[in-house]
Amino acid sequence: MTNVADMLQARRGNRHEDQGDLRHWRTHRDENALLWLYLDKEDSSANTLDAAVLEEFSTILDGVEADRPKAVIIRSKKRAGFCVGADIAQFAEADASELGEALQRGHGILDRLEQLPLPTIAVVHGHCLGGGLELALACDLRIGLKGALEMGFPEIMLGLHPGLGGTFRLTGLINPIKAMTLMLTGKSVHNEKAKRDGLVDAMVEERHLTNAVAAAVAGEIRPHRTSVIDKILGSAAVRSLAAGRMRAQAERQAPAKHYPAPSALIDLWVDYGGSRKRMQKAEIESFAELIDSDTSKNLVRVFFLREGLKRQVSAENRIEHVHVIGAGAMGGDIAAWCALKGLRVTLSDVKKEPIAAASKTLAALCRAKHLSSAECRAAIDRLIADPDQRAVSQADLVIEVAPEEAELKEKIYRAIEPQLKQGAILASNTSSLPLSQLASYLEAPERLVGIHFFNPVSKMLIVEVVTHDDVAEQTTEHALAFTAAIGKLPVAVQSYPGFLVNRALTPYLLEAMTLLDEGVDKATIDRCAVDFGMPMGPVELADQVGLDICLHVADVLEKLLDKPMAPIPDWLREKVEGGDLGKKSGRGFYEWKKGKAVKDKATSQVDSDTQMSDRLLLPLLNACVECLREGVVADAEQLDAAIIFGTGFAPFRGGPMHYAKTRGVSDIVEQLNALAEQHGERFLPDAYWKDL
Repeated sequence: MTNVADMLQARRGNRHEDQGDLRHWRTHRDENALLWLYLDKEDSSANTLDAAVLEEFSTILDGVEADRPKAVIIRSKKRAGFCVGADIAQFAEADASELGEALQRGHGILDRLEQLPLPTIAVVHGHCLGGGLELALACDLRIGLKGALEMGFPEIMLGLHPGLGGTFRLTGLINPIKAMTLMLTGKSVHNEKAKRDGLVDAMVEERHLTNAVAAAVAGEIRPHRTSVIDKILGSAAVRSLAAGRMRAQAERQAPAKHYPAPSALIDLWVDYGGSRKRMQKAEIESFAELIDSDTSKNLVRVFFLREGLKRQVSAENRIEHVHVIGAGAMGGDIAAWCALKGLRVTLSDVKKEPIAAASKTLAALCRAKHLSSAECRAAIDRLIADPDQRAVSQADLVIEVAPEEAELKEKIYRAIEPQLKQGAILASNTSSLPLSQLASYLEAPERLVGIHFFNPVSKMLIVEVVTHDDVAEQTTEHALAFTAAIGKLPVAVQSYPGFLVNRALTPYLLEAMTLLDEGVDKATIDRCAVDFGMPMGPVELADQVGLDICLHVADVLEKLLDKPMAPIPDWLREKVEGGDLGKKSGRGFYEWKKGKAVKDKATSQVDSDTQMSDRLLLPLLNACVECLREGVVADAEQLDAAIIFGTGFAPFRGGPMHYAKTRGVSDIVEQLNALAEQHGERFLPDAYWKDL
C-alpha cells in the first residue's frame, strides 16, 4: 500500500494521475490490473459516508471510466469494519433543497458504480451498515470476511428508512419479505447468515481473500440471484397481502402515529416495488420528508445524546480482572457480561448454584451475540468460580452485588478491604443506599464508587457511575472508562436518594399503583402510558423491575426525601411477602409465561388519556427537574439520555426535558398545580422549573 497522494497507483501517463490528492480513499492498482479502493475516512476511527467521501469516490469513478481496470475491489482500511453508514448529522443539518440535491447526487454516484462495464466487488468485514451496505449493494459481488461480520439497515431507529438505494436494491436482490423485515426491524444479520440470506456471495478467511477475488473476477463466484419464489413474493398481489401483516407487526412495535417510517417504507414497497425507477424516486422523496419530521429529529437527537455519553469518557480502561461478589440475578448477569466483553472475571457467592447459573447465562449470551464456538469457549473460560474469594487480592475492580442491606455490605467491605491491591477500585451495585454511608465503612473511601447496572444487564445500555464527596477523581474516571469498555453507556451522577433513574422512575410507578387503588384496571393504565409512547406501561414495568426492588427503593425514597410521594400501598408489601415479585417469580401484577406478561384488554373508562398520562408522567418530569436543581447529573442532555436509556421514556419525544420544553414549561407547571389541587402536595412543581 502506497501513499494516498500517489493518485490511484496508476502507471505513468495514466489518466488517473490527473485526479489530485485524496483524503478519504486509498487506492492501489496491482500487477493484474485490479484496482483496489480502500475507504479510510480521515480523522475517524470508523468509516461513514458524507458528501466529501462520495465526491472523492465520484472522482475515482471518473478515472475508472476513462481508463478501465480489469475489476474494482472496494474495502475498508478501518479495523471497525467496512462502513457504519451515512453521516446522519450532515443530512439532518441540511435544508430541504440541499437535502434533495445531496440525495440525488448520492444516488447518481452509486448508480455509476453499479453501471460500470467491469466486475465490481465489495469486500466487507465488521460493521457494514446503512449507507455502507448501500455502497456494497451497488457492487456486482460481495465477499464477506469471516469474523464479526454485521450487515443491516438501522435507519428505522432514527425514524428513517434507507435513503441511498437500499430499499429497491435489497428487495430486488434477496427474498423481499426478508429484505423488508431487515429494514423494518433495524436488526442485523451476522456472519454465515449473511451468506445464506444472499447479502454476501462468499465468505472467506482474510488469508484466502486474494484467491477469492481472483475467482470472482474470473466468474467462478456467481452473484446471488432472486429465485422464482422471490419474484412471486415481490409481485403486486403478494406485496399487498404481505403489507397487512407487516403493518400490524410494525404497529405493535412502533405505532405509526409516533413512528411514521415503518409505514412509509411499507408504502414504498407496496406502491412502487414493481418499478425500480419509480421506487428510487419515491425513496428520495420519502427520506427527505421523514428526516424533516419531529420524530426523526428527536431520534437523531437521541443518537447524539448516546454519542455524548460515550465522549465524556476521557481515561483509558485499565480494568482487566473483575471480581464480582454475589452471584444472584444481577451479580451473575454482570459477571457474565464482563466475561463476554473480554475481561477475566472471578465470581463468588455463599452458594455454588448461582455461580453455575452465571455460566449458563454466559453461554446463552454467546449464542445470542453470534460468537463462534471458539469465542464462546474462550468467554466461558474467562468466567471463574471463586467461592472462597481468593482472587479479591488480584482484581483491578471488585463489584459488590449483595442484597440491599447496609449491615451486610458493611460486613463485606470490612472483610475485603484489607485484601484489595493498591489502586484497585471497589464498586457497589446498590440501587438506593447512599454512597457516603457505604464509604464510611472503609479506611480508604476514595476507592469506592457506585456502578449501578439495570436489569436485564444484557439489554439495558445505561449504567450509573455514582460519586460521593470522598471519592477520588481517578476512581470515577476509571469507573467511567470500564463501563464504556464493556459496551455500556455511563452517566456520572452524584449520590442522591434513588440516584437519577430510580429517583425519576419511582413516582411514575407509585402513581400507577395509586390509580390501581382508585379502581382503574392495570391494562388501562398501561395502555395510557403506551399511547404516550412508553415501550410498556408502568404496571408491567414494575413487574419487569421486580416488585421487591420497587418496594425497597420506594421505602428508601420515602425515608430520605423531604418531598412527599404517592403512598406505598399495603397490598404491595403483601405481594412481596407472598413471593409475587413480578417476572422473576412468574407472578406479580401480571402472570408471566415464557418471559411475557399475559394481558387482558383494557376495561376501565377514563375522562381523558391526556389527563391520565399527565398524572403518570408529570411526577417523573418533576423529579427530573429536582435532580437538575440538586446537581445529581451534569446537565439536561445527560439527564435526557439517562432517562431514555434507563426507563424507556418515549424516544421519539427526545427525552423528558426536551419534551417539557417542546410542550412548554408553563403548561407543565400549570398542569402540576392543577394535579396538586386535585390529588395532593406530591404534585407541587419543583422550584427549579422557573429557571428552565
